[in-house]
Amino acid sequence: MRMAELSRESGVPVATVKYYLREGLLHPGERTSPNQARYDDSHVRRLRLVRALLDVGGLSISAVKDVLAAVDSSQSSLHDVLGVTQHGLPLAPTDAADDQARTWARTRVAALLDERDWRCHPDSALVESLVGLLATLHTLRHADLASVLDRYADAAQQIAEADLHYIAGLPDTESIVEGAVVGTVIGDTLLATLRRMAHADVSARLFDSGQPSTGQDPGERETQGGGEDEHHHGHRE
Repeated sequence: MRMAELSRESGVPVATVKYYLREGLLHPGERTSPNQARYDDSHVRRLRLVRALLDVGGLSISAVKDVLAAVDSSQSSLHDVLGVTQHGLPLAPTDAADDQARTWARTRVAALLDERDWRCHPDSALVESLVGLLATLHTLRHADLASVLDRYADAAQQIAEADLHYIAGLPDTESIVEGAVVGTVIGDTLLATLRRMAHADVSARLFDSGQPSTGQDPGERETQGGGEDEHHHGHRE
């Protein structure tokens, strides 16, 4: 296919395709003349992967190059490739707490890794991110929330297993990496949404009178109810 057809097939504008070629994010097509090249399905797949890494994953150009180099390397295992991909994804900030809080959090995280035998390097960015989050809880005087960390970890383990079993069934490394990025980024939002829905359900069961949730907070319901009462009182007068 020509450049214009590659653009239509992939949904990537021609100017962007040319930019990816210049940056080395897309391998050159087969030259048919000094100013023309032929492209194939491998270019379409690579463009999909690049767009997933840049647009969905939010990776920098340099991080995308690292991922693509790992994908194309015969020396990289799939675990290595996924590790490079995860390393490029944004994480929560880790520097918002004092030293005492971070020391407490680091001890708690080390215990979690030891108890679960999770294969995470203690100095990895993921571990540092978790330390920062727990330290923030400590600073905000909500350290007791860490008491449910094991339940969070149980849920995370089940979700991770579901994620990895899904992408393991994809046909090639590029599809697996694309699935990992999309699944992680969209999956994080999906999980947060499901969690809030579950919060609404559990809150209703624990604290409400049994009426189905309207999606409004109690203050909104009271305000609307008050307005209705005033209307009826005015009518009776």
